[in-house]
Amino acid sequence: MRERNTRLNNFFKKAIENEASDLHIPSGRRPVIRVDGKLRKIREEDKISPEEAEEMAYQLMGEDRKKKFLKEKEIDFSYLFEDGTRFRVNVFYQKGEISCALRMIPERIKTLEELNLPTVLYEFAEANQGLVLVTGPASHGKSTTLAALIDRIDKSRFEHILTIEDPIEYIFKGDKALIDQREVGHDTLSFAKALKSAFRQDPDVIMVGEMRDPETIETTITAAETGHLVFSTLHTNSAAETVHRIVDSFPAEQQDQIRAQLSSSLLGIVSQRLIPRISGGLIPACEIMKNNSAVSNLIRERKIHELDITIETSSNDGMISLNKYLSNLIKQNEISLEEALTFSRKPKSLKKLIE
Repeated sequence: MRERNTRLNNFFKKAIENEASDLHIPSGRRPVIRVDGKLRKIREEDKISPEEAEEMAYQLMGEDRKKKFLKEKEIDFSYLFEDGTRFRVNVFYQKGEISCALRMIPERIKTLEELNLPTVLYEFAEANQGLVLVTGPASHGKSTTLAALIDRIDKSRFEHILTIEDPIEYIFKGDKALIDQREVGHDTLSFAKALKSAFRQDPDVIMVGEMRDPETIETTITAAETGHLVFSTLHTNSAAETVHRIVDSFPAEQQDQIRAQLSSSLLGIVSQRLIPRISGGLIPACEIMKNNSAVSNLIRERKIHELDITIETSSNDGMISLNKYLSNLIKQNEISLEEALTFSRKPKSLKKLIE
């Protein structure tokens, strides 16, 4: 067991040394890390036997989580490595054997400037109430962007910030703010239950790690309507798709009500991607939609398909389309045209922009 502990520690050290975003411990294969968006094997390590993978997983999760895992067949939790580095861990079965996927969570929360994100996003952190959504595919920096915004609030004003996460990722220091971080499955039974309790906990700012179901979506919107500043995420690819996803989560007879609530409570939607940089590493590209009178009317009047046009023509309000953002990165020689076209939802329009 001591040898296997040492081996697992070596995996962690290799991931940290290479500044990997992810570490995979697959049964029957060599360990794998993801660096700058690309997977690579840790070639100096031998294949991990199914028995080793199982022991490593159980070592990571401990006895209480092990019982839950054996019952539910998968589990999410956070793990603190000996050097202070945190990992978000998912353990799962595949073909009857156990594998692990671990996401590295940096100890220090970066600013928007350090993340190469537009500082106009700080306007969302300066608001007193409303709903801010950060969207995009999995592993494209949504949690990191949210952390930067929450950290900005923590450093600038005395507020009660309540986070509901599964699992807790970034640890906020509590500089000026009073911060409570609740983990689903450990501190609360569900996002929806924690949100309902939040109304009795006197928060000013609420961060919901992910809106996974209609009950959570509805309660999140209600929180934004009732005087709270609320941040959350969705796995969607654009502002318009995000609004569609929210509305379509509800039965037809409830959708007009949700549109009305969203049109009045929404502050903005940031949809982002992480794109390989010409110089190496990754750089974000964003679509930014702010809720002005035109956006609010389109949401309320079922004209969500017109949101893209409004974003494209509202640069004076701080909005920007994904294609415009991509074209700017190309002109700055940050990313290649080929990469930009891969990530664009409208590649033909992007080509016209850069001609």
